[in-house]
Amino acid sequence: MILAQSFCHKKEDSISKRQKVAEQWDPANKSQTSPDTFLLMGIPGLEHLHVWIGIPFCSMYVVAVVGNMTILVVVRTERSLHEPMFLFLSMLSVTDLVLSTSTLPRMLCLFWLGAQDIAFDACLTQMFFIHSFTAMESGFFLSMAIDRYVAICHPLRHTTILTHTRIAKMGASVVLRGVAFFSPHPVLLRQLPYCRTQIIAHTYCEFMAVVKLACVDTGPTKRYSLSVASVIGSCDGLFIAVSYVLILRAVFHLPSREASLKALGTCGSHVCVILVFYSTAVFTFLTHRFGHSVAPHIHIFIANIYLLVPPFLNPIVYGIRTKKIRDRVLSSLTVKVAQLY
Repeated sequence: MILAQSFCHKKEDSISKRQKVAEQWDPANKSQTSPDTFLLMGIPGLEHLHVWIGIPFCSMYVVAVVGNMTILVVVRTERSLHEPMFLFLSMLSVTDLVLSTSTLPRMLCLFWLGAQDIAFDACLTQMFFIHSFTAMESGFFLSMAIDRYVAICHPLRHTTILTHTRIAKMGASVVLRGVAFFSPHPVLLRQLPYCRTQIIAHTYCEFMAVVKLACVDTGPTKRYSLSVASVIGSCDGLFIAVSYVLILRAVFHLPSREASLKALGTCGSHVCVILVFYSTAVFTFLTHRFGHSVAPHIHIFIANIYLLVPPFLNPIVYGIRTKKIRDRVLSSLTVKVAQLY
């Protein structure tokens, strides 16, 4: 009964807050340039389940933070892991930490505390981090696919092709690409006038959700965002697919059946993570472009999965399933347990 009453009070507070916002914002007033705050709605139609939805989301966030931090610590302290695969994995872990931390804590405040308000500048900052680091995630998936291709198809030249200098240049190019292509997003949105509503029908500040609030024609702005996302995603996805096709062709020609099965198991788990990332990204892109009939709660839920699941899966697939990292973690835990007793 107490829990039900708290839900009712929270719902009444949310409704009254939206009513106040509606009173303050007159659609006929076109002079409003940038608001002080926005209100995040969450998942439309599922507001009564926000508390329960937050539980698995929080669990995934904890696993993502602990797992990716563990990978970074292990790779940094173990010199034998200063190899191309683990250096790229460290870059991916940093990207996952930034991506999940820029969304999950704020989302949980919305789900559990009903904190809908987000400052305009904070909204634009969150948007930049989400979109730029998503592009970086895609770039590091491509870098890791290239590393696997060189390691399996050209094993004798692996360390000479992927030197530390070349790895640093690849990582820097991925970061610069993400920053360069998505820096215009907050700049473009800051220049738009907003006079319709402050309510963002989403759990975080997504570009398309915010640009809908503008009271001018935003067609060119939307086309720029969709074009950048489609070019980066399609190019990275194509090169990743080509890399794994060449990898599979080389694996099937290995003389040892045991080595072939081991390589297939490793590549299979990697491909599964990549498929989760790109399939949800493609669904989100197509929904913005064509799927106007898709229910809002389905679209937003998939958009959340797109941001939350890869940082949760990456340390499990790339970390726990990697023997060197697994052995190093287990040995450290064994030593600590022995010291306790």
